[in-house]
Amino acid sequence: MIADFLSIGMVTVIGLMAGTAIGLFIGYLVKTQRTCWADMTGREKTINIALIIICSAICIAGLAWRFLLN
Repeated sequence: MIADFLSIGMVTVIGLMAGTAIGLFIGYLVKTQRTCWADMTGREKTINIALIIICSAICIAGLAWRFLLN
């Protein structure tokens, strides 16, 4: 595997953006989001942060496997 810094950076940034969008959308669907961050309980904040981290990691791994390992 030979990948330059720009390719790795693009996969990381695009994976973070896609993972954040997907995580927030899932949080919206399961109704753990409010209009203001301060209105959310600690549990809702934790669930949203976990969703974003997990979805971002999955997106980065999928993009890396598809574009960097082939």
